[in-house]
Amino acid sequence: MQTILIFVLFAAALVYLGSRVYKRFSAREAGCGKGCGCAADSRTSARRAG
Repeated sequence: MQTILIFVLFAAALVYLGSRVYKRFSAREAGCGKGCGCAADSRTSARRAG
């Protein structure tokens, strides 16, 4: 029973880390990388600042 519990926890940790790595390398939009939605494009940044 303990072995099954350890295996399930280990598998859950692998899934969690895999999803974090996938999200990091599959960035769909430009920005600072924090996921806040800020734009790296200077035109968009100028519109927000002004």
